[in-house]
Amino acid sequence: EVQLVESGGGLVQAGGSLRLSCAASGFTFDDYAIGWFRQAPGKEREGVSCISISDGSTYYADSVKGRFTISSDNAKNTVYLQMNSLKPEDTAVYYCAADRDSCHPLPSEYDYWGQGTQVTVSS
Repeated sequence: EVQLVESGGGLVQAGGSLRLSCAASGFTFDDYAIGWFRQAPGKEREGVSCISISDGSTYYADSVKGRFTISSDNAKNTVYLQMNSLKPEDTAVYYCAADRDSCHPLPSEYDYWGQGTQVTVSS
């Protein structure tokens, strides 16, 4: 059974940090790209960052460049999203997703999804 389990969300003040984790199981981790998406109330789901597990290449949305860092621990089949200098506009439910081929900006391209973790940044 394929599972993606996010953790690490919470409430933080503006300027603070959080580290999200995405633990994967049930598929060959090295063959996939893992993306982080977020969805705020009333807004569409948007791509935040992505990492290709096979070659380590990473991608970031312009809105998070320089503040967020994506990484992977292949021994643990886990991808992390370190979020620094958080802003109230970063408030959303954060999801991780797996794609068999490569990173994509569109959520519809991804094969598997986690249940999401809430991140709330207070001003």
